[in-house]
Amino acid sequence: MTTDRIEREIVINAPQDRVWAALTEAEHVAGWFGDAAEVDLRPGGKMVFGWKEFGDHHARVERVEPPGFFSYRWARPTSVEPAEGNSTLVEFTLAPEGTGTRLRVVETGFASLAASADERDTAVRENIEGWAAELGELQEYAQRHAA
Repeated sequence: MTTDRIEREIVINAPQDRVWAALTEAEHVAGWFGDAAEVDLRPGGKMVFGWKEFGDHHARVERVEPPGFFSYRWARPTSVEPAEGNSTLVEFTLAPEGTGTRLRVVETGFASLAASADERDTAVRENIEGWAAELGELQEYAQRHAA
């Protein structure tokens, strides 16, 4: 049975505004999440995340509440616009923690993907692995870059 929710939480040793920039500004997103990024940071705005080995993933901004909350819906498979049945919702919640930032990422919607159970399970597994790797890269990036 497909898990419908992935949750990860990390503390990044960087101020909240720096983590916010790393999550929402294209030049910073491309520094930790793939190889290229386009970000139109407004509800309904388009986003594209590009990986040399995986292609482009299209997304649509859902909510923007600087500097504490940001969400988008991104499509599976690659190179299609997010729509009902082909996308999951990714939510980022940021909160100050000492001199750093607590970041919580929640991705939902796997159970409603218009795909076979095996394909949905694969999507969950790939994204669990992906978030583990990408959040490590975000943590390193935000602690070094983004101002």
